[in-house]
Amino acid sequence: MQRLRLYIPVIVGVMALVSAKAQDGSSAYNFLDITTSSRIYGLGGVNITLVDDDITTADQNPALLGQEMTKQLSLSYMRYIGGTNVAGLRYAHAVGAHGTVAAGIQYFGYGSMKETLADGTIVGDFSPLDVSFSGAYSHDINDYLRGGIDLKLLYSGYAEYSAFAIATDLGLNYYNPERDLSLSVVVANLGGQVKRFNESYDRLPIDVRLGWSQSFGNFPVRFSITAWNLTKWHLPYVDAGDGTKEPEVKDKFMSNLFRHLVFGADLVSSEKFYIGVGYNYKTRTDMSNYHRSFLSGLSLSAGIRVKSFGVGIAFAQPHNGATTFMVNLNCNIQELLN
Repeated sequence: MQRLRLYIPVIVGVMALVSAKAQDGSSAYNFLDITTSSRIYGLGGVNITLVDDDITTADQNPALLGQEMTKQLSLSYMRYIGGTNVAGLRYAHAVGAHGTVAAGIQYFGYGSMKETLADGTIVGDFSPLDVSFSGAYSHDINDYLRGGIDLKLLYSGYAEYSAFAIATDLGLNYYNPERDLSLSVVVANLGGQVKRFNESYDRLPIDVRLGWSQSFGNFPVRFSITAWNLTKWHLPYVDAGDGTKEPEVKDKFMSNLFRHLVFGADLVSSEKFYIGVGYNYKTRTDMSNYHRSFLSGLSLSAGIRVKSFGVGIAFAQPHNGATTFMVNLNCNIQELLN
């Protein structure tokens, strides 16, 4: 409890500083908000409280990284919106009796695009990309509390332009196994550009996130709620309707509230397999158009473990022209060699 009292003022101070410095408007490096975990993607794409021995969940919260993941290797791939390809590789290793380190790389490729001059003249093709190199460390503060930090080096290459940035995630997780209760706070994407594309400065999508997960009694379902984009309240969007009237800007209280929340539920009856479903209202409203899919905002995931190997898949369809599919392959090297 003494250590906890020391950490709480630090966390509150960081959150206050981030909230004061955050500004409304768009930011660059929004690929940082795309998870490479099929399990997280199936729970709505944002979840900072999922306590499991799946190393991919730690890309949402470094405090979820733990010694139970030691010598675990994960490979992920997702076919994302607009022909985007997302791939990731991550490895974890225990350090001492209470620490764990992890290293990873994430690749975001956006396909081939036409390169044009200011007057519209096509001069060729280019393939823009973003790459994130990460190193994380977590530490068990006590039997219930774990803290973590993730340092990310970000490279972006768009035609002849390139940029470099540094970002940091800070996380804290409280987990009570007797109640299967998990509570987390994350300050994500602290940092800034070291090398700019040009004269303009692109800021990172700094965010504060809070999360809750819990199952109840013998009921084999764990429920999760994650609040994100907490550095700003107003998240207006344009409702395109059914095409019979002019599009309308929505910025009411309930609309803003639910655009801050992501809901998830996953089956926890067995350690050998899982099934998850999530709902992200912000995704649904961001994809608002005349041809929005009935499944927009919903996501599904499933996975199975056989000995030292695990396979996870996830599916979502934000609108009719954007079906996304993700797959994760996990391997515990330590169990494999024994």
